[in-house]
Amino acid sequence: MLPDMLAIDFGTSNTAAAVLHDGQIRRIPVEAGADTLPTAVFFAAADDGMRIGAEAARALTDGAEGRYMRALKSVLGTPLFHEDRLIAGRRRNLAGIVTAFLAELRDRAEATTGLRFRRVLSGRPVHFHTRDAAQDARAEIDLRACYLAAGFDEIAFLAEPEAAALACHGLGRADGPGLIVDIGGGTSDFSIFRSAGAGIEILASHGIRLGGTDFDRSISLTHAMPALGRGGQLRRDIGPGLLPTPGAIYTELANWAMIPFLYTPDTRRQAREMARLAVDRRKMDRLVTVLEEELGHDLAFAVERAKIAANSGMQEARIAMGFIERGLSRAVHPETMDRVLVRHRAALADAAAQTLQMAAIPPEAIGRVILVGGSSLMGLVADEALRLCPRAELVRSEAFTAVVDGLALATAGQQAGRDNTR
Repeated sequence: MLPDMLAIDFGTSNTAAAVLHDGQIRRIPVEAGADTLPTAVFFAAADDGMRIGAEAARALTDGAEGRYMRALKSVLGTPLFHEDRLIAGRRRNLAGIVTAFLAELRDRAEATTGLRFRRVLSGRPVHFHTRDAAQDARAEIDLRACYLAAGFDEIAFLAEPEAAALACHGLGRADGPGLIVDIGGGTSDFSIFRSAGAGIEILASHGIRLGGTDFDRSISLTHAMPALGRGGQLRRDIGPGLLPTPGAIYTELANWAMIPFLYTPDTRRQAREMARLAVDRRKMDRLVTVLEEELGHDLAFAVERAKIAANSGMQEARIAMGFIERGLSRAVHPETMDRVLVRHRAALADAAAQTLQMAAIPPEAIGRVILVGGSSLMGLVADEALRLCPRAELVRSEAFTAVVDGLALATAGQQAGRDNTR
């Protein structure tokens, strides 16, 4: 029987699709020569078209006129997801943009495989939002509505670390329970599992709203944004004394999902006013340049590249900001980056420990820790995992495709359940 259920890992940073055919996982190259594509879109001002994935990033780097957007998943469940905004000359909302992205993904999968997909098994984090149960539930409702609007008739969800456990449980030594550590762009998820024959038993799953985009934001705020005036002072319009520079613009400029919404007349006017009153006018003028020339994503990519370089052991990675001002850059050392990320390190360790408590499994009983997700490549993740589970074997999976592989495997169970109800 030909598969009719598409597995989709719709991620904050990257997206992948796959099917299970004759018992074999078949990843679908939804982008030429690649098993994944960036979860990004670009709306060109000239032709009103939408580009996705690497093509969207190329449009940004080539300087095409339009609007680039990334980290769309992080806005699920929030009021912003349904708000109409002026984007590349038209009023749009993020719900419609995510729907268009998923519809294009489905069309590409059908064109590549020659199959018709109206059923989907989608990954989802254990929690989209950690601190608000209503918002967490709303996020899945939002995503389900987008899949329906994109042309799927049946939608099912599976927690991403549980999907990864299905794909990876054969890795490493099999003695004792295993721990999946799935660090993505927007969330960190954990599952304790036990191999059970050819399958697995999930003992507990837990997750928090913390991921690679949060690492980027913290590094941006501490290393890049001071060069744009963050932490500076403003003169008063009337009277003596100085005021601290407001921080809201910098916080949003360091947030991948919020960058496109800063390019408004009001925000630009506020930045120009801040520059007029700034004690250090040159730094504040750089902020004006970023907003006027819409360079926020260029800055975010520069921060991300420096983070990756510092994580790889480069003793002085640099955030290259020459596109703002010739020769402008800021150093990122592994030691300074580690200090900036210390609270994130503690949050990851605490969430993993909570997962163990939920499963009633002592840390020393974990036989292997399997790392999943692009942000699991950060050294602090492996450090904390081994500190928590000192007897475990550390196993690195296919960081970007383990979840979609597991989702594809899980479609067999979805099909069996459907057949049993007939």
